[in-house]
Amino acid sequence: MANVLITGGGRGLGLGIVRQLANDSSIAKLFVTTRGNPSTELSKIIDAAGKKVIHILCEVVETASVRRAAAEVEEKLEGEGLDILINNIATAPTTPAGIHTMDAEELIQVFDVNVVAAHRVTAALIPSLKRGKQKKVIMVSSAVGSVAWADRYNWSPAYAYKITKTAMSMLTVQYAMEYKKEGFTFLAISPGWLKTDMGSDKADLDVATGVTAVVNLFNKADASYNGKFYNIHVSGWEHNEGVNQYDGAEIPW
Repeated sequence: MANVLITGGGRGLGLGIVRQLANDSSIAKLFVTTRGNPSTELSKIIDAAGKKVIHILCEVVETASVRRAAAEVEEKLEGEGLDILINNIATAPTTPAGIHTMDAEELIQVFDVNVVAAHRVTAALIPSLKRGKQKKVIMVSSAVGSVAWADRYNWSPAYAYKITKTAMSMLTVQYAMEYKKEGFTFLAISPGWLKTDMGSDKADLDVATGVTAVVNLFNKADASYNGKFYNIHVSGWEHNEGVNQYDGAEIPW
Protein backbone atom coordinates (compact mmCIF):
# COMPACT_ATOMS: atom_id res chain seq x y z
CA MET A 1 0.00 0.00 0.00
CA ALA A 2 1.16 3.51 -0.80
CA ASN A 3 1.56 6.67 1.23
CA VAL A 4 0.76 9.80 -0.78
CA LEU A 5 1.00 13.55 -0.19
CA ILE A 6 -0.73 16.22 -2.27
CA THR A 7 -0.35 19.96 -1.85
CA GLY A 8 -3.32 22.26 -2.35
CA GLY A 9 -5.97 19.62 -1.73
CA GLY A 10 -8.70 21.99 -0.58
CA ARG A 11 -10.30 22.73 -3.93
CA GLY A 12 -10.26 22.13 -7.68
CA LEU A 13 -8.08 19.39 -9.10
CA GLY A 14 -6.39 18.76 -5.75
CA LEU A 15 -9.68 18.17 -3.97
CA GLY A 16 -10.79 15.88 -6.79
CA ILE A 17 -7.63 13.79 -6.47
CA VAL A 18 -8.10 13.59 -2.71
CA ARG A 19 -11.70 12.43 -3.16
CA GLN A 20 -10.66 9.66 -5.56
CA LEU A 21 -7.62 8.47 -3.61
CA ALA A 22 -9.54 8.46 -0.33
CA ASN A 23 -11.62 5.64 -1.81
CA ASP A 24 -8.64 3.77 -3.26
CA SER A 25 -7.88 0.62 -1.27
CA SER A 26 -4.24 0.70 -2.43
CA ILE A 27 -3.61 3.93 -0.49
CA ALA A 28 -2.55 3.56 3.14
CA LYS A 29 -2.17 7.21 4.18
CA LEU A 30 -3.13 10.28 2.20
CA PHE A 31 -1.58 13.54 3.43
CA VAL A 32 -3.31 16.70 2.21
CA THR A 33 -1.82 20.15 2.69
CA THR A 34 -3.73 23.43 2.69
CA ARG A 35 -2.61 26.92 3.70
CA GLY A 36 -5.44 27.24 6.23
CA ASN A 37 -8.22 25.16 7.72
CA PRO A 38 -9.65 22.47 5.44
CA SER A 39 -12.47 23.53 3.14
CA THR A 40 -15.94 22.24 3.91
CA GLU A 41 -15.69 19.61 1.18
CA LEU A 42 -12.24 18.47 2.29
CA SER A 43 -13.44 18.24 5.90
CA LYS A 44 -16.24 15.92 4.79
CA ILE A 45 -13.76 13.64 3.05
CA ILE A 46 -11.45 13.61 6.08
CA ASP A 47 -14.31 12.76 8.44
CA ALA A 48 -15.58 9.96 6.19
CA ALA A 49 -12.12 8.44 5.67
CA GLY A 50 -11.26 8.02 9.35
CA LYS A 51 -7.51 8.09 9.88
CA LYS A 52 -6.63 7.48 6.24
CA VAL A 53 -6.75 11.12 5.11
CA ILE A 54 -4.50 13.38 7.18
CA HIS A 55 -4.65 17.15 6.96
CA ILE A 56 -1.34 19.02 7.18
CA LEU A 57 -1.24 22.78 7.59
CA CYS A 58 1.35 24.19 5.21
CA GLU A 59 1.99 27.58 3.64
CA VAL A 60 4.14 26.53 0.69
CA VAL A 61 5.65 29.99 0.17
CA GLU A 62 7.14 29.96 3.67
CA THR A 63 10.19 27.77 4.18
CA ALA A 64 9.66 27.40 7.94
CA SER A 65 6.06 26.26 7.38
CA VAL A 66 7.14 23.70 4.78
CA ARG A 67 9.80 22.32 7.11
CA ARG A 68 7.30 22.04 9.98
CA ALA A 69 4.88 20.25 7.66
CA ALA A 70 7.59 17.83 6.49
CA ALA A 71 8.48 17.04 10.10
CA GLU A 72 4.82 16.37 10.88
CA VAL A 73 4.51 14.06 7.88
CA GLU A 74 7.67 12.25 8.91
CA GLU A 75 6.26 11.70 12.39
CA LYS A 76 2.91 10.43 11.11
CA LEU A 77 4.60 8.06 8.65
CA GLU A 78 5.88 6.19 11.72
CA GLY A 79 9.01 4.93 10.03
CA GLU A 80 7.43 4.20 6.67
CA GLY A 81 8.32 6.03 3.47
CA LEU A 82 6.39 8.45 1.30
CA ASP A 83 5.65 6.82 -2.06
CA ILE A 84 4.10 9.62 -4.11
CA LEU A 85 4.34 13.40 -3.85
CA ILE A 86 1.95 15.49 -5.96
CA ASN A 87 2.98 19.14 -6.25
CA ASN A 88 -0.37 20.68 -7.16
CA ILE A 89 -0.20 24.29 -5.93
CA ALA A 90 -0.55 26.99 -8.61
CA THR A 91 -1.79 30.49 -9.26
CA ALA A 92 -2.68 31.91 -12.67
CA PRO A 93 -3.25 35.67 -12.86
CA THR A 94 -3.95 37.21 -16.25
CA THR A 95 -2.72 40.44 -17.84
CA PRO A 96 -5.29 41.34 -20.52
CA ALA A 97 -3.58 44.61 -21.46
CA GLY A 98 -0.47 42.82 -22.73
CA ILE A 99 2.78 41.39 -21.38
CA HIS A 100 4.41 44.82 -21.10
CA THR A 101 1.85 45.68 -18.40
CA MET A 102 2.59 42.55 -16.33
CA ASP A 103 3.64 43.70 -12.87
CA ALA A 104 7.18 42.55 -12.08
CA GLU A 105 6.44 42.00 -8.41
CA GLU A 106 3.43 39.87 -9.30
CA LEU A 107 5.61 37.76 -11.60
CA ILE A 108 8.01 37.15 -8.70
CA GLN A 109 5.09 36.11 -6.50
CA VAL A 110 3.81 33.69 -9.15
CA PHE A 111 7.32 32.20 -9.42
CA ASP A 112 7.29 31.67 -5.67
CA VAL A 113 3.96 29.82 -5.75
CA ASN A 114 4.35 27.86 -8.98
CA VAL A 115 8.06 27.00 -8.96
CA VAL A 116 9.89 27.78 -5.74
CA ALA A 117 7.15 26.26 -3.59
CA ALA A 118 7.38 22.99 -5.53
CA HIS A 119 11.11 22.98 -4.82
CA ARG A 120 10.62 23.77 -1.12
CA VAL A 121 8.16 20.91 -0.68
CA THR A 122 10.12 18.40 -2.75
CA ALA A 123 13.43 19.16 -1.04
CA ALA A 124 11.86 18.91 2.41
CA LEU A 125 10.27 15.54 1.65
CA ILE A 126 13.21 13.89 -0.15
CA PRO A 127 14.26 11.97 3.02
CA SER A 128 10.74 10.48 3.35
CA LEU A 129 10.55 9.77 -0.39
CA LYS A 130 13.88 7.93 -0.33
CA ARG A 131 12.28 5.36 1.99
CA GLY A 132 9.26 4.98 -0.25
CA LYS A 133 8.77 2.05 -2.58
CA GLN A 134 7.51 4.01 -5.59
CA LYS A 135 9.55 7.21 -5.25
CA LYS A 136 7.31 9.22 -7.58
CA VAL A 137 7.15 13.01 -7.67
CA ILE A 138 4.40 14.48 -9.84
CA MET A 139 4.64 18.09 -10.93
CA VAL A 140 1.18 19.32 -11.97
CA SER A 141 2.09 21.57 -14.88
CA SER A 142 0.28 22.82 -17.98
CA ALA A 143 0.61 22.50 -21.73
CA VAL A 144 0.72 26.31 -21.89
CA GLY A 145 4.22 26.02 -20.42
CA SER A 146 5.51 24.26 -23.53
CA VAL A 147 7.81 26.54 -25.50
CA ALA A 148 7.24 24.40 -28.61
CA TRP A 149 3.49 24.96 -28.29
CA ALA A 150 3.67 28.65 -27.35
CA ASP A 151 1.99 29.80 -30.55
CA ARG A 152 -1.14 27.69 -30.05
CA TYR A 153 -1.75 29.36 -26.67
CA ASN A 154 -0.92 32.87 -27.85
CA TRP A 155 -4.55 33.85 -27.20
CA SER A 156 -4.17 33.47 -23.42
CA PRO A 157 -2.94 36.50 -21.44
CA ALA A 158 -1.82 34.31 -18.51
CA TYR A 159 1.81 35.30 -19.13
CA ALA A 160 3.14 34.72 -15.62
CA TYR A 161 1.50 31.29 -15.49
CA LYS A 162 3.04 30.28 -18.82
CA ILE A 163 6.49 31.51 -17.85
CA THR A 164 6.50 29.77 -14.48
CA LYS A 165 5.18 26.49 -15.84
CA THR A 166 8.08 26.51 -18.29
CA ALA A 167 10.43 26.98 -15.34
CA MET A 168 8.73 24.11 -13.52
CA SER A 169 9.67 21.88 -16.43
CA MET A 170 13.36 22.57 -15.89
CA LEU A 171 12.96 22.04 -12.15
CA THR A 172 11.45 18.63 -12.93
CA VAL A 173 14.31 17.69 -15.25
CA GLN A 174 17.01 18.76 -12.79
CA TYR A 175 15.52 16.63 -10.02
CA ALA A 176 14.98 13.75 -12.45
CA MET A 177 18.64 13.70 -13.45
CA GLU A 178 19.94 13.95 -9.91
CA TYR A 179 17.75 11.22 -8.42
CA LYS A 180 17.52 8.82 -11.37
CA LYS A 181 20.13 6.46 -9.89
CA GLU A 182 18.12 6.23 -6.67
CA GLY A 183 15.09 4.92 -8.50
CA PHE A 184 13.00 8.10 -8.52
CA THR A 185 10.49 9.10 -11.19
CA PHE A 186 9.96 12.85 -11.57
CA LEU A 187 7.14 13.52 -14.00
CA ALA A 188 5.44 16.71 -15.18
CA ILE A 189 1.77 16.27 -16.07
CA SER A 190 -0.62 18.57 -17.90
CA PRO A 191 -4.04 17.81 -16.37
CA GLY A 192 -5.99 19.47 -19.15
CA TRP A 193 -8.22 22.52 -19.08
CA LEU A 194 -10.62 21.74 -16.25
CA LYS A 195 -13.81 23.40 -15.04
CA THR A 196 -12.39 24.67 -11.75
CA ASP A 197 -12.26 28.15 -10.22
CA MET A 198 -8.97 28.63 -12.04
CA GLY A 199 -10.06 27.01 -15.30
CA SER A 200 -13.56 28.59 -15.41
CA ASP A 201 -16.75 27.06 -16.76
CA LYS A 202 -15.47 27.59 -20.32
CA ALA A 203 -12.92 24.79 -19.86
CA ASP A 204 -12.91 21.52 -21.79
CA LEU A 205 -13.32 18.91 -19.08
CA ASP A 206 -15.16 18.43 -15.80
CA VAL A 207 -12.96 17.90 -12.76
CA ALA A 208 -13.84 14.21 -12.34
CA THR A 209 -12.69 13.42 -15.88
CA GLY A 210 -9.42 15.25 -15.39
CA VAL A 211 -8.82 13.62 -12.02
CA THR A 212 -9.32 10.11 -13.39
CA ALA A 213 -6.95 10.81 -16.27
CA VAL A 214 -4.27 12.30 -13.99
CA VAL A 215 -4.46 9.41 -11.51
CA ASN A 216 -4.31 6.84 -14.31
CA LEU A 217 -1.23 8.55 -15.71
CA PHE A 218 0.81 8.76 -12.51
CA ASN A 219 -0.21 5.24 -11.48
CA LYS A 220 1.18 3.72 -14.67
CA ALA A 221 4.28 5.92 -14.76
CA ASP A 222 7.49 3.97 -14.28
CA ALA A 223 11.20 4.81 -14.58
CA SER A 224 10.83 5.37 -18.34
CA TYR A 225 8.72 8.47 -17.57
CA ASN A 226 11.46 10.09 -15.49
CA GLY A 227 12.20 13.67 -16.50
CA LYS A 228 9.38 13.82 -19.06
CA PHE A 229 6.24 15.86 -19.65
CA TYR A 230 3.00 14.05 -20.44
CA ASN A 231 -0.50 14.93 -21.51
CA ILE A 232 -3.51 13.17 -20.00
CA HIS A 233 -5.53 10.72 -22.10
CA VAL A 234 -9.28 11.21 -22.41
CA SER A 235 -11.17 8.96 -24.81
CA GLY A 236 -12.74 10.93 -27.65
CA TRP A 237 -10.38 13.89 -27.23
CA GLU A 238 -7.39 12.45 -29.08
CA HIS A 239 -8.18 14.33 -32.30
CA ASN A 240 -10.27 17.23 -31.01
CA GLU A 241 -10.46 20.07 -33.54
CA GLY A 242 -9.98 22.72 -30.86
CA VAL A 243 -6.73 23.93 -29.33
CA ASN A 244 -6.44 20.98 -26.90
CA GLN A 245 -6.12 17.28 -27.63
CA TYR A 246 -5.90 14.82 -24.72
CA ASP A 247 -4.03 11.93 -26.31
CA GLY A 248 -1.82 10.72 -23.48
CA ALA A 249 1.31 11.55 -25.48
CA GLU A 250 4.51 13.20 -24.40
CA ILE A 251 4.39 17.01 -24.64
CA PRO A 252 7.40 18.75 -26.23
CA TRP A 253 9.28 21.08 -23.94
